[in-house]
Amino acid sequence: MLEINVPGRDTYQIANIVFDYNGTLATDGIINDDIREAIIQLKELANVYVITADTHGNVKQQCSGLGVNITTFPTGDAATYKKIIVEELGADKTLCIGNGYNDIEMFKSAILAIAIIGREGCSGKLIEVADIVVTSIENAIQIILKPKRAIATLRG
Repeated sequence: MLEINVPGRDTYQIANIVFDYNGTLATDGIINDDIREAIIQLKELANVYVITADTHGNVKQQCSGLGVNITTFPTGDAATYKKIIVEELGADKTLCIGNGYNDIEMFKSAILAIAIIGREGCSGKLIEVADIVVTSIENAIQIILKPKRAIATLRG
């Protein structure tokens, strides 16, 4: 379990990390090798989930060998599906990472949420509900692997 102790706020106990896939974990449906290695490191700290409507139809192939939990759902009403997944995992122990408008509801439910402004952009509305905003998936993962980086951003 990942623990993030934020002075003046809370100690967050993170058991689950939920990634949106397209635009967050993958660019144009592809996960680069550095991100693949980082996901393997994250699995030592928490359960890792990838959730997606699978726009490019390749999430299972791209996540092959990573040992992550993959959930796909229909493209219609993705926001509801994502929120339900987070709540079923336990929103009070789940950190979410995403970039899209359909990530807003899961961000509102999760104990911590990181928005990524990456190559595929980021919904401005999502930024309003994120706890942390970064400019790449690499930066988001490093905040998780080195949780003291989050303190300056989250400190009360």
